[in-house]
Amino acid sequence: MIARRATDAQGAPMTLAEIAVDLRQAEPGRFRDDLLGAVASMDDAAAGGEGRVHLDDFVPVRESVIWHFNRLFWQRVGDWEAATGRSFEQALPSGQSDANHAQAVADSVADFWTLLREIDKRGQLPAEIFALEIGVGSGTRAALWLDRFRALDDERSTGYYPRLRFLLGDYSMPTLDRAMLAVAGHRDAVSVIPMDALNPLKTLSFLRYKVLYIHLTNVYDNLPHDELVRRDGRLYLVEARAYLRATDAARIAGALGLRPEDLPRAVAKLLEAGADVFADRAQGVLFWREVWGALRLEERLRGLEGLAQVPLPPGLDASHLEDLLHEAPDDVRFHLSRGAAESFVNTIPLLHPRGYLQVQDIFVTSMGQYRQGFRGPGKLDGSVVSWVNGALLRAVGARAGYDVHFAPFRYRPGSRTSILYTTQRD
Repeated sequence: MIARRATDAQGAPMTLAEIAVDLRQAEPGRFRDDLLGAVASMDDAAAGGEGRVHLDDFVPVRESVIWHFNRLFWQRVGDWEAATGRSFEQALPSGQSDANHAQAVADSVADFWTLLREIDKRGQLPAEIFALEIGVGSGTRAALWLDRFRALDDERSTGYYPRLRFLLGDYSMPTLDRAMLAVAGHRDAVSVIPMDALNPLKTLSFLRYKVLYIHLTNVYDNLPHDELVRRDGRLYLVEARAYLRATDAARIAGALGLRPEDLPRAVAKLLEAGADVFADRAQGVLFWREVWGALRLEERLRGLEGLAQVPLPPGLDASHLEDLLHEAPDDVRFHLSRGAAESFVNTIPLLHPRGYLQVQDIFVTSMGQYRQGFRGPGKLDGSVVSWVNGALLRAVGARAGYDVHFAPFRYRPGSRTSILYTTQRD
């Protein structure tokens, strides 16, 4: 149960307030009391937080402590998986990743091979064929892709595989190490490169205009974003503050011999150094999992004085936002997918003139879809997930000289995945 109050830019209360109910987290035995408490808190800006242990202050969603938890998860994913007894892919709602669907991978390879063949017929194929995967996960998809590419190349006798330079990029070295094991059969064709998904160009500037194929799966939905709300013609920036309920804080602190008020400092140490900060490492991992499981967000809406105050992502200006708002319903809450936009504009310059970007993710492809359900942020096992504003990326792509298209992921019934791909504008 979230009671959101609005403030102006200086933090003074405004008349707008709203109550949101997350039925997935609502406790039937507490629902009535929680609702009454939320209603009562509308008259008191300080109410509703009694007994809560706050882990940060009100900040834009992109600056929330949840992203520090998200980064810790991917840096120490092996610790989390060892504690839960399952891989992060098994923790997905479908129990598996759409990235690893064999037919989808085979079709992706076929499309890429066709492109290479067309370029080769014109005598324009580079001596080295660069392909890049950003956010490598377990490495399973890369292994499937490389297996299929080598098999197709052998079948067609085109000699492309020996020229392939396949790059695996991720900011987590443990993840890269795991992925390299998965592609061990292609060791001569593969290189691992530590990089930040927000700015691949910074690491790979030597490959500007040289990469023919870039792929990402479920990376954009895992990057920081802002959220905007339009109510009665006015824009508000969503600010969030992470907290633990009093009962959860007492339970978690008690297991460590701490007081609830000591938890923010303990969490800060965890996020800085990982579970190793605890004398008993297993206890540290348990503390991490317990805090993440109990963590919740309270929100407020900060009024903005026009478009000039909107924290626009790279590649987007006020005119593009005006176009998006014109397309959107009158009253709407939507993502400014800042991390996705930043990654996009810092990836596109790597593309060869005939190259393309392919992204499998959960996209909102029109602004009207934001009225059709909750779009995040939400929690997976140890990480954050949010739908990505595809309409925004379409505007960013146009400014960068690319058309952005979306196709359904037709390989698994009921999948919410879409496939973004780019074509260069004439």
